[in-house]
Amino acid sequence: MRKSMLVIAVSLVLLGTMAYAELQNVEVGGKIRIRANWLDYDDGGESSFIEQRTRLNVKADFTDEVTAFIELDSYDIWGEDFRSQNYITGVDARQASVDDVEVYQAYIEAREMWGTPLRARVGRQELTLGSGWLVGTNDKRWNFTGLSWDALRLSYVTDMVSVDAIAAKLVESMGDFAEDDVDLYAIYGSYTGLEDIVIDAYWMYVRDDATALESDLHTLGLRGAGKVGAFDFEAEVAYQLGDANDKGWWIFGVDRDYNAWGVNLEAGYTFDISWQPRIYAGFAYLEGPDYDHKWFAKDELDFAFNRLFSNWEYSDFLDQTQITNVFVYRLGLGVQPTEAVKLALEGQYYVADEAGKDDELGWELQLTGAYNYSEDLVIRAGYSHFFGQELLKDQDFNYLFAETEISF
Repeated sequence: MRKSMLVIAVSLVLLGTMAYAELQNVEVGGKIRIRANWLDYDDGGESSFIEQRTRLNVKADFTDEVTAFIELDSYDIWGEDFRSQNYITGVDARQASVDDVEVYQAYIEAREMWGTPLRARVGRQELTLGSGWLVGTNDKRWNFTGLSWDALRLSYVTDMVSVDAIAAKLVESMGDFAEDDVDLYAIYGSYTGLEDIVIDAYWMYVRDDATALESDLHTLGLRGAGKVGAFDFEAEVAYQLGDANDKGWWIFGVDRDYNAWGVNLEAGYTFDISWQPRIYAGFAYLEGPDYDHKWFAKDELDFAFNRLFSNWEYSDFLDQTQITNVFVYRLGLGVQPTEAVKLALEGQYYVADEAGKDDELGWELQLTGAYNYSEDLVIRAGYSHFFGQELLKDQDFNYLFAETEISF
């Protein structure tokens, strides 16, 4: 209840600040992204579709470092919103596209509040913490629907340190405070006193009091990233703890625990020669579930590492930011033949953490390219092939895409 009252209090302060501010500048922007996808899942069949996301935003700057930002978006699959059921003549008046446009972001932001480095943003907003390994915007690869949060974000930012305190509402039951809801709370601190290097430490807490799996999930983590000469690196480790009451298991409910580690590493080197080749290696460990087998059921269970709201995707076939219980080994090469063209080749190998006798999932090759036609328009294409091993019964998967994106 105290946390909810704090959110209300800060929101009122921001609204009060807004009332005394005068409009100084208005900017209009947006983005259109269209991607054609073809997937072949071997025995699982094929799938092909074209997806499009359209975004339009307005930013209003006021005096006293106050900003209001509103962004509308629509995510569609081509053919889902054809406004006619008469596919030959199209003369009927069917209205199939009535709920597509959403308020993706709408927030008020105040900076340098009362002459201090304090910044507050209240309303629906995107959140990306660190590299987005645990909290991101769901806009990578295919199915880029986006992700925004109804949240309050307080930030204290100096030249050396930044600290963010976040309270977000994921599910609202309209009941009493802190009951039958799902909430996210986070404190994310960064030290930026080293040139081109950032060191982060964080705590994230997801409280689920609305679903059949009532849970309290805490995530503690450390991250370091940056560049040292021609070397670049990304290193993050997180530990999850907490408990859950699975009310949907049998008739009595079963207690479950969170007790898992997650690791994400990447190191690269860029050569100062023609095409600027960058070679890199990566590794990820997402701990699997730990069962205590008993005669009647798996009565005790430690959950696998929870990816939360990750923006990292390790595979075009297995992931969608959900894959866990796995080791991922990565090698890649990126080149830039011209200022407008970038090419990348990556190989990845997957091994299950908890899988019994057979644990090899397979390996994947990904070839992608991007061409910056102009400063605003980019064209991308790529192909991926997955070679299934033991657990996937030697199946082969294919994925091909082509897309274009314009920002304005």
